[in-house]
Amino acid sequence: MTIGNIPGFYPSYSTYTNSMAPVSRPAENSADSNIVNPTSKPEEKGSNPDDVKKAGRRSAPSECETCANRKYQDGSDEGNVSFKAAAHISPESAGARVRAHEGEHVSNAYKKAAQKNGKVLNASVTIHTSICPECGRTYVSGGVTNTKIKYSDEDNPYTKNQKQIDAARYKGANIDYAA
Repeated sequence: MTIGNIPGFYPSYSTYTNSMAPVSRPAENSADSNIVNPTSKPEEKGSNPDDVKKAGRRSAPSECETCANRKYQDGSDEGNVSFKAAAHISPESAGARVRAHEGEHVSNAYKKAAQKNGKVLNASVTIHTSICPECGRTYVSGGVTNTKIKYSDEDNPYTKNQKQIDAARYKGANIDYAA
């Protein structure tokens, strides 16, 4: 019950760590207020962060071919969920679409449990994120749904025997002395 990049595996990229410590700005009224931080970039008003190429990257997020060609496909055997055929999702809406898709799997688990006299014990969704190697944008790369359903089989002789043992164990366990 997964949705993710077509190859089926999440790419393992080396973790990028920023070795520079944050630089604190001097107070406005201090004597050092005319010192300019050489590592800071001038902020342009009205500039879109997707149009700016990050350091060490091949392209800006708005021009990234990898993000433009990224497709998602469901890897589960459930036929009534979305993304059975590979489809493109924009990086901005991938999080919501993947969460909605994984919600379909959770909904299917509850339907399946109700049809077969079962109970959903656990349903968890994990959303995976990755960093695009071309533009450096963080995007949702897929998700996994894990469900645990307990079915009660009344016709099973082992179940009947277990109920008889439980009945003998619990008879008289709760006594009301207020009579």
